[in-house]
Amino acid sequence: MDRLTAAKVFINVVQCGSFSAAADRLNMSRSMVTRYVDKMENWLQTRLLHRTTRKVTLTCAGETCLKEIEAWLEQGDKLARYGADPQALTGRVKVATSVSLGGALLAPAIKAFQDQHRQIFIDLDVQDSVKDMTEQQIDLAIRITASPSDTLIGKPIGVCESALVASPDYLAQAGAIVEPQDLTAHRCLGYKNFAWSVWHLAKDKQFEAVEVSCHLTANEATTLLYACLSGAGVSLQPTYLVNKYLKSGELCHVLPQWQPNEMKIYALYSSRKHLSPAIRALIDHLEQYFADHPW
Repeated sequence: MDRLTAAKVFINVVQCGSFSAAADRLNMSRSMVTRYVDKMENWLQTRLLHRTTRKVTLTCAGETCLKEIEAWLEQGDKLARYGADPQALTGRVKVATSVSLGGALLAPAIKAFQDQHRQIFIDLDVQDSVKDMTEQQIDLAIRITASPSDTLIGKPIGVCESALVASPDYLAQAGAIVEPQDLTAHRCLGYKNFAWSVWHLAKDKQFEAVEVSCHLTANEATTLLYACLSGAGVSLQPTYLVNKYLKSGELCHVLPQWQPNEMKIYALYSSRKHLSPAIRALIDHLEQYFADHPW
């Protein structure tokens, strides 16, 4: 058996905390995962893992060996990449993202990526809730955030601009919005995953922090978009969702001279070590795609 593969399987079992979860992540049978771990233990002549019916944990020897195995595997991955053909990348990548990002930006970007790498299979996990990446066997998360979790590695791969929008019908009934503080008298739509009951706006060197009254909140941006289109109130929306509605006239740009805070689109992963060539290639592709396709 290949010792590099055995090392990768061992690391995945440690990360997942179980043989079954590691088997699912690696698209491998549980019996094969067990054989690879046995191979590692036979090779090192020591027991690396405690097995119980509920979980798998490192032995003292396993904890001692873990860093050495990670370093050895990292070196092996580097050597393997020197001779790798970028057009022959293979593998399966599980990507977590939000509903709005998945539909509006990632779907076309991933299509372009898979046109180049037809042997890479991508599983999109589309939810707005924050998940434990290891527990959910997620290889990569693409998220919009101002401050990514310090438990994850975050690489900025794009910028997300936002705009204040409302439907023409709503503005006709509720009245014009001329200055930022006018928002306090309007019905606003709030995104629960961010602290956006205070909207921060800037114009040249002027800055305003407006505490708005959110009559409707949701944890998903497209839900608020459809509420806004129906005349429910003023919404702070990413421009990649609303630009087409602004062009069609279905939405109006509120306070267009005032710019909400920019946020970054991050590629998030649990460790710099052992990123597969497929994941590295996908991150690089998304960064370039977002640069080449402004919305």
